[in-house]
Amino acid sequence: MSKGGIFIISGPSGSGKDTLLVELFKKRPDIKFSISSITRKMREGEKEGEKYNFISREKFEQMLENDLLLEYNIYAGNYYGTPKLPVLEASENGVDMIIEVDVNGAANIRKKLPQAISIFIMPPSYKELRRRLSGRGTETEVVIDERMHIALSEITRATEYDYIVVNEDINTAVSDIISVIDHSRLNIKRQKQLIDEVLKNVES
Repeated sequence: MSKGGIFIISGPSGSGKDTLLVELFKKRPDIKFSISSITRKMREGEKEGEKYNFISREKFEQMLENDLLLEYNIYAGNYYGTPKLPVLEASENGVDMIIEVDVNGAANIRKKLPQAISIFIMPPSYKELRRRLSGRGTETEVVIDERMHIALSEITRATEYDYIVVNEDINTAVSDIISVIDHSRLNIKRQKQLIDEVLKNVES
């Protein structure tokens, strides 16, 4: 059985990546989502194991000490991280896994899992990005400018990724992501294990 693929997805606020992933999993329930571990309290409307596993600070720090995280971050005094074992187990069982992280988390995962394939979600234009970040028009121009600054700083790192998907039309963007996932099965990153196994059998 061939291994499953590991796919890193990032994108700035306003790129629409969360909506894309919801539609993606509707169309492809065989693709699994990497659930992050976090130490903050559960918020209203959240469910354990849906997007996050809510764990104690002590347990998170134990995971850090035992190298059980692919990446982690600290925000507002709380830990956020991507557990390593569920991702590796899914891959070993032939299941494709998606990890949604920011650009720094993606860089850390690529160092630990060079076989991972990374996809950056882009807004179609500067104007559309600003429109999306403006929300319902209740934010001040200062707040919108701050959001734009953060988003643009992330976009400058898009060239670090293997693929860029422009989210202008959601159905097209979802199809593009699925194409990357399906075609990756032919990628040398996924096929190297098969090559090694064939050569090993020849040598033996």
